[in-house]
Amino acid sequence: MLTINLIREKRDFIAERLRIKNFNAEEILDKILEIDASRRQIQARADALQSDMNRISREIGALMKSRNFAEAEAAKEKTYKLKDEIKSLTDKLIPLDEELRNEIIRLPNLPHQSVNRGRGAEDNVMMRSGGIMPVLDHENLPHWDLIKKYDIIDFELGIKLTGAGFPVYKGKGAKLERALINFFLDEGVKAGYKEVMPPIVVNEDSGFGTGQLPDKEGQMYNVTLDGFYLIPTAEVPVTNIYRDVILDAEELPIKNIAYTPCFRREAGSWGAHVRGLNRLHQFDKVEIVRISHPDHSYESLDEMVAHVEGLVKSLDLPYRIIRLCGGDMSFTSSLTYDFEVWSGAQKKWLEVSSVSNFESFQANRLKCRFKEKGEKQTKLVHTLNGSALALPRIVAALLENNQTESGIKVPEVLVPYTGFTIID
Repeated sequence: MLTINLIREKRDFIAERLRIKNFNAEEILDKILEIDASRRQIQARADALQSDMNRISREIGALMKSRNFAEAEAAKEKTYKLKDEIKSLTDKLIPLDEELRNEIIRLPNLPHQSVNRGRGAEDNVMMRSGGIMPVLDHENLPHWDLIKKYDIIDFELGIKLTGAGFPVYKGKGAKLERALINFFLDEGVKAGYKEVMPPIVVNEDSGFGTGQLPDKEGQMYNVTLDGFYLIPTAEVPVTNIYRDVILDAEELPIKNIAYTPCFRREAGSWGAHVRGLNRLHQFDKVEIVRISHPDHSYESLDEMVAHVEGLVKSLDLPYRIIRLCGGDMSFTSSLTYDFEVWSGAQKKWLEVSSVSNFESFQANRLKCRFKEKGEKQTKLVHTLNGSALALPRIVAALLENNQTESGIKVPEVLVPYTGFTIID
């Protein structure tokens, strides 16, 4: 959420930057400034009346001390009238504050200066790539056929138990999934991230804090009776650990890592291009989250990108790193890098991670601040998060790229976790 001070001071700058995200903010910004002007006028009047009331209250004490009781009573009557007028003004501020907030939360985050304008994926910028492309013959199978051949993931059983998009992992498929989770967690801990195990349902305040609500309400599963939501990513509960918290600058950066199942309705996104593991309603993901000093958040972002790159390298997956254009970025992000891995049998790139810096956008919603040593004034932190990694498409690429006549080879780094070298 953008701050009202920034909107007051840089209205035209904000409008210009949001055009990079193909968002026309002119009308909203003008309405915000109009509401803010009315609110400030009423607040100034209420403050002036409060000052008068405070002054008269001090005079009453002096009058009582000098035994001028009649004048003291007259002064008291003035304070009663002032109090009523102040309350009337304060009551007018309540709906204005709510209206102002509702307009501000309609504005997306400002894109970083490096972000280029564009409509979608075709306008994204490829930063770098790595790994060796697999050489597969025409008989190699896509992962949805491989999982049937080796009986390691069951989509039909998932439909019986729940519905489409909720697969059941079995045998070596379940062990491979668990191995990837543990490997990603262990690598994160080695890199200095503190592991946490958060709830997988959150309240509305948490959804608002990280920007999922009200923007992505239709994509989240809602536990209606209790007003809770199933998490779309561990980013939501982990970042909200720091909601309404004031940190010391010396504590920054804070680095957390968490494994959770994730839930997304993915309404309207089904079709042949999302077959098998390419898009699910429930999936496993390991997430890294940072709370950073504003002066160092882009260093943190670079470190997070390097960490994710190290993971895909260790799995011997061909990959590429893409900087998203304005039109392909999320509502909350200032700068996002996507990681894609090559799926040999499908012959296409699959997104497996997004690493983003939200700067102070989430922090303002969360009211997460920090204080420099020796200073009284607090400042907003910067928040960052990234998938490290999302598992379904990683599994799809591993199955397809590593298939042989005798079975599917397990990457060397995973063997200590699986206890086997091949799925057969």
